[in-house]
Amino acid sequence: MSTGRFVDVIHKKRQGLELEAGEIRAMVADYVAGKIPDYQMSAMLMAICFRGMSDAELTAMTLAMRDSGDIADLSRIPGIKVDKHSTGGVGDKTTLIVGPVVAACGIPVAKMSGRGLGFTGGTLDKLESIPGFRIGLGEDEFFRAVRENGISVIGQTGNLAPADKKLYALRDVTGTVESIPLIASSIMSKKLAAGSDKILLDVTTGSGAFIKELEKSRQLAGQMVAIGKAAGKETVAMITSMDEPLGSAIGNNLEVIEAIHALQGQGPEDLREVCTALAGMMISMGDVKREISYEEGRERAQEVLENGAAFEKFKCMVAGQGGDVSFIENPEKFAAAPVRGELTAGADGYISWMDTEGFGIAAGLLGAGRETKESRIDFCAGIIMEKKLGDPVKRGDVVATFHTSAGDRLERALSYAGNCYAVSEKKPEPLKLVVDIIR
Repeated sequence: MSTGRFVDVIHKKRQGLELEAGEIRAMVADYVAGKIPDYQMSAMLMAICFRGMSDAELTAMTLAMRDSGDIADLSRIPGIKVDKHSTGGVGDKTTLIVGPVVAACGIPVAKMSGRGLGFTGGTLDKLESIPGFRIGLGEDEFFRAVRENGISVIGQTGNLAPADKKLYALRDVTGTVESIPLIASSIMSKKLAAGSDKILLDVTTGSGAFIKELEKSRQLAGQMVAIGKAAGKETVAMITSMDEPLGSAIGNNLEVIEAIHALQGQGPEDLREVCTALAGMMISMGDVKREISYEEGRERAQEVLENGAAFEKFKCMVAGQGGDVSFIENPEKFAAAPVRGELTAGADGYISWMDTEGFGIAAGLLGAGRETKESRIDFCAGIIMEKKLGDPVKRGDVVATFHTSAGDRLERALSYAGNCYAVSEKKPEPLKLVVDIIR
C-alpha cells in the first residue's frame, strides 16, 4: 500500500465501511516501516474511535500487530502455559501472589510483564524493589528458570509487537487511548506474541481502573475474548472491582511486603479473594486432563497459600532471578521511608466512597510512580490504607499513612488526597470483588 492510497482507506473507515484484512495488514506493516506518516495514522485512529471495528477487522488488526515482531516459542517448557494480564489498577500486586500460587499447583508460569506509568503500578517495578532481582533474563535463562522453579517473571522483549509500541505512543498524544477496539488490539497483540497456550484477562472496573464504567469493561472483555478465540487461544476474562485500592498497600516495596504476607496466608481479605479467584481460573485452564473446575482451582489455590507451598515457590523465583531471599524471609529488611504523614478523617461515620485513581496519583506524588518513562522511582514511597470502604471512623482517625523520602512530596500528596474519600452516616453495601466472568 502506498502512502497516496492510504488516504482512500482512511476515507473508507471514516464512512463506517468495513476494512478488508489485507488493507489492515498492509496498514500496520507500512506504518511500522515508516511508509505511512503519523498524521495519516492519527486520522485513521480517530476514525476507528468514532466508527469502531467489526470482529473481523479487530482480529485482523490484532494479528497484524502480533506478527509485526517476534513471537515467543514456549514449547520447550513442558505443560500448558497460561498467561495472565491485568488492565491495571491501584494496589494491584496480583501477579506477585497468583504466579507463585499457580506454580505451586504444578502449572508453569512463564510471564512477561511491564512497568508502571501514571497511577497504575508495574509488576517489574515492584520486583525490582527486591535487592538483586533481575528482570532481564536471556531466553535460555528464562526457560531454565521456569523449568527448574516452575515460574519466572521478566520484562518484555524489545521486539515483541513493535507495531503496538509505535501505535500506543501515537494514541497517547492524539486523544485516542480510550478507544475500546484499540485497547483490545493493543493488549491482545502482546499477549498472543508472548507465546502462551491460554490467556486469562483480569479486566478491572471502577474508580481506580483504566476503564471505569462496568458496561465498557464488559465490552472490552468480550472483544478480547473474541480475539483470543479467533486466534485459536482459549481466553477467559474476569472482571474485578477497582472501586478501592486492592489490599492496603500502594507502592513498590510496600506491595511486595503485603504480597509476602498474603503468600503466608495472611494479608487483606479482599486481596486474597481476588488472587484465589484468578489463580483458581488459571489452575483450571492449565489442567492437562481438563478435570479441575474453577471452584476446585480456587480451593487448591487456598490450600497452597495456607500450607506455605506458594510462599516457598515465591522464594525460589526470587533466588532464581538473583534476588536476596533474606528480604522475603525477613520483610522488615526492606528500606523504610524516612518521612511519614497521616490522612485523617474529618467526621464520624463510615468510609462510603473512594477516588481510587486519586490515591494512586497521590502515591505517585510521593515518588512511588513515574510521570515519564525516564522518571526514577522511590521504592519505599507509597500509601498504606488504614481504612477500607465500609469501615467505621471517628473524627481524627487515620484513614491512610503516607510514606516518602521527601517532605515537600508529603505535603503535596496529603493535600491532593484530602478529597479522595468520603465519610457518610450510612454504611455502604459491600463490594462484589469478582463482578463477572466472560468465557
